[in-house]
Amino acid sequence: MEYYQQDQDNRKTPSISDKIAAAPQRGRQLMNKVPEVTIFFWIIKVLSTTVGETAADFLNFNLNWGLTNTTFVMAVLLLIALFFQFRSKKYVPGFYWLTVVLISVVGTLVTDNLVDNFGVALETTTIIFTFVLLATFTVWYASEKTLSIHSIFTAKREAFYWLAILFTFALGTAAGDLTSEGLNLGYWKSAIMFAALIGVVLIAYYRFKLHAVPAFWIAYILTRPLGASLGDYLSQPRAEGGLGLGTVGTSIIFLVTILSLVIYLTKTRRDEILLPSSAEE
Repeated sequence: MEYYQQDQDNRKTPSISDKIAAAPQRGRQLMNKVPEVTIFFWIIKVLSTTVGETAADFLNFNLNWGLTNTTFVMAVLLLIALFFQFRSKKYVPGFYWLTVVLISVVGTLVTDNLVDNFGVALETTTIIFTFVLLATFTVWYASEKTLSIHSIFTAKREAFYWLAILFTFALGTAAGDLTSEGLNLGYWKSAIMFAALIGVVLIAYYRFKLHAVPAFWIAYILTRPLGASLGDYLSQPRAEGGLGLGTVGTSIIFLVTILSLVIYLTKTRRDEILLPSSAEE
């Protein structure tokens, strides 16, 4: 999905320099900290959500860490990744996508803890994270006057960005589990349903001119249950409606694919948002 933003009278598309000039001049100024939204972005995003589902299950069940220990360890690793991500002054594919993978796992575990350890129903967790995510967007917009991911060049905006990402994963996990298990649709039917919903967003964006910002975030949320449903379909036993590849095999396949794409993007810089030289000062 091409991601751009027109000015109010739709007569021209603002340049990167226009966006920088319009940005608040408070906080630590950075180069844009997120990648351009290309086909590579969406592929890695879906793969990351799948890893979030299968890796959480592998650590929790296969290694018998238990939900609490798995959550603690992955939360610590996420904090370490976020430390390096925030210290960087520009988009670095390795740091960025490692953070996405880890936040995918942690987002899954947040929902799993509420459901399994605290007995909160999937319907309730879906509603809770819907309102929490909307509240995050509301506060973010009230503070920064934009939700565009092409404006992540202050530490404050980056903090809002990653908080929103965490809640999209938690919401996606709850919604995905609700449809595949709570509504008994099964894994592959759930995957098709969420893929179709993403298709509706694409049509609304390209055909009916849905604004790029809500289009992006709606699609981003929907890729989480899509990836989770795909992960469950690949990893779960055939008797339970899966293909029986197991959490280990599925996680390895997807992690290797993610690593290969990240190396490619690091070398080619195909997804880097290039700013004018003056923006680097």
